Amino acid sequence: MAAQQAMTVLGAGSFGTALAVHLAQHLPDVRLWGRDAEALRAMEAARENSEYLPGCHFPKALHAEPDLLAALDTDGPLLIAVPSHALAAILTQIAPHLGAQRGLVLACKGLEPETGRLPHEVVHAVLGEAHPLAVLSGPTFARELGLGLPTAVAIASTDEAFAEQVVNAFHYGAFRAYWNDDVVGVEVGGAVKNVIAIATGLTDGLGLGANTRTAVITRGLAEIMRLSEALGGKRDTLMGLAGMGDLVLTCTDDQSRNRRMGKALAAGKSLDAAQKEIRQVVEGVRVAPEVLRLAERLGVDMPITTQIVAILRGDTTPHDALRTLVTRPPRAEQE
Repeated sequence: MAAQQAMTVLGAGSFGTALAVHLAQHLPDVRLWGRDAEALRAMEAARENSEYLPGCHFPKALHAEPDLLAALDTDGPLLIAVPSHALAAILTQIAPHLGAQRGLVLACKGLEPETGRLPHEVVHAVLGEAHPLAVLSGPTFARELGLGLPTAVAIASTDEAFAEQVVNAFHYGAFRAYWNDDVVGVEVGGAVKNVIAIATGLTDGLGLGANTRTAVITRGLAEIMRLSEALGGKRDTLMGLAGMGDLVLTCTDDQSRNRRMGKALAAGKSLDAAQKEIRQVVEGVRVAPEVLRLAERLGVDMPITTQIVAILRGDTTPHDALRTLVTRPPRAEQE
């Protein structure tokens, strides 16, 4: 990326802020925008996002900008790091202010509610297909990224020149960015791993041990692969950062909101009580029904996802769901 380029980050939650902090380490002008203007002004004054990313101080080049048009007035790609359910709304809001060829980088993990569309499909539905597009995903906890700890991500795009531009923007310091062309595989990995993380949180919350946790992760990966292939993704992608990497991270560390949700449900807490305790969006709760609906439409068998949805709906208990899973008939591992 040319040294003079600036970037805008839309989405001032923990992940969007962490990405903005990283970019501002070496780009001359990074602007962070979110819907809460008062919160943005507080961030600018404190030089950190005290609510979602405390202790990760803003570099000089990073500014929290409450005015959307001012935030968009940069010359680099636009990074969108909002929850998947908010993607269509923000795209509709910014559409009149985008240049015809402005590149977009999506850091949204999930599916659109009701439609089940992947993030890149939402972009195409709202903006058309003229904008260069890339998807950023991989094993990244926001706080570790914001603190500058070593991190690696996948950048997926079918536009090789744009992918190189985005990789060069992020590949700095201890942050490693790797390119591939499998947008579908990267997006499916980023969405479904949150559902599997709820499942591993449940098993650990029930005290079922490392064997069970590992089995859930491995069989969860098989579900992700089956769904990705049905949508046209590549199996090998899911063995990389956006698949196995992100899955292991989210399933094994309590920085994961989805894992903490599973542990809370295993402890007998209601879904509402657990969400209030966690305080931030638990993407797996939102996306699980959409994943299952998509899988059923495509004829893809996803037994772990099926049981997580049943638990979230109150149709079964964690103990009964696990009993259902462990009593399934034997089959070939590749099925």
